[in-house]
Amino acid sequence: MQVIPLTPTPSQSLTVLLGGQNVGLVLRQRSTGLYADITLNGKLIYAGVICQDRTLLVNRPYLGMKGDLVFVDQQGKTDSDPTYDGLGSRYVLYWIEPGEAIP
Repeated sequence: MQVIPLTPTPSQSLTVLLGGQNVGLVLRQRSTGLYADITLNGKLIYAGVICQDRTLLVNRPYLGMKGDLVFVDQQGKTDSDPTYDGLGSRYVLYWIEPGEAIP
């Protein structure tokens, strides 16, 4: 398990090395929630996925990503989905390896 560092801004992009894979993330806050675009080794594998508390973002092994990404509300409220203003503090993004449980 690895924490992915985020900042509390409405739009951000980053690339991180996760399990030997280059994973690119673009996060955007919209009126209907926080959304992510995800690239794997430079190839877009997911566009516009909604970010929800304790819900795997990719969850599609056929896309080739080893492991998955998941937001976890550090206040323990499972009905509270991530918003940009809590990124990196209240809402932490984790990469979990295959077989690991959601924190």
